[in-house]
Amino acid sequence: MAQVQTFAHDDDADQIFAAFVDDGAAIVTGLCSDDQRAAVSEQIAPYVTATPTGLDDFTGRQTQRTGALVARSEACRELVMQPLVVGMANRFLEPYCERIQLHLTQVINIGPAQGAQPLHRDRLAWGGYVPREIEPQFNTMWALTDFTEENGATRIVPGSVSWDDDRRASDDEKAQAVMPAGSVLFYSGSVIHGGGENRTEVDRTGINITYCLGWLRTEENQYLSCPPEIAKDLNPDLQDMLGYTQGSYALGYFSDPAGIGERSDIQPPELRLGRKPQSRRLLGG
Repeated sequence: MAQVQTFAHDDDADQIFAAFVDDGAAIVTGLCSDDQRAAVSEQIAPYVTATPTGLDDFTGRQTQRTGALVARSEACRELVMQPLVVGMANRFLEPYCERIQLHLTQVINIGPAQGAQPLHRDRLAWGGYVPREIEPQFNTMWALTDFTEENGATRIVPGSVSWDDDRRASDDEKAQAVMPAGSVLFYSGSVIHGGGENRTEVDRTGINITYCLGWLRTEENQYLSCPPEIAKDLNPDLQDMLGYTQGSYALGYFSDPAGIGERSDIQPPELRLGRKPQSRRLLGG
């Protein structure tokens, strides 16, 4: 069976990144402390408990998927903006955009008797319209519980990033992201992967936080999941990651339907949150 390369949180970032680029995935252990993991678990627990299981085999009929984590959990905001993660995401995606953005926040709680998810590429969220030479997405899966072969650790096909769409992985080309709680799996939007089968009597809980190119539509609509009345009180860097900034010079501005601005009717999103943009011109100013 293939293996996902594993590193400690204080290993050289260049080595981690090189392994990630080569294989499409890498594991980093110890990136989330026990105290931080406990805080995350406590804050999200009521929402996960209230979440229904999936309605089809892909989302998982014994799997709960809970989103809006930036709005619901202060501790999850720290995971979103973790320096190593954001640095890796920027490094991976910056050849294709001026700014990255938050694509998805989701607890994935795989319950007992959940079968394996079909293997897939996450980049297909855009319907296959993004050219293959462009990498659109950088993903993380944070382990809130131990990820084991028995409880549904994420399945990965290392090196499958460049495979043709019709190629199928043999058993010895597949790996599982076995990792202790507090670890994080990095994987690209192009690598073939899927949730594992849970053959135990306990839940396997992970947090899927993903980032994408600033000019793409996001899977989770952050403006609804974390609307301005909540986003206005967040750290400006997190506001930008949520998309409350322009992806490029003319991408993502707004016009206030209630009135015309003093300088222009074309306004940067930061103004909606009560602050000025730090590094972008006011359009039409």
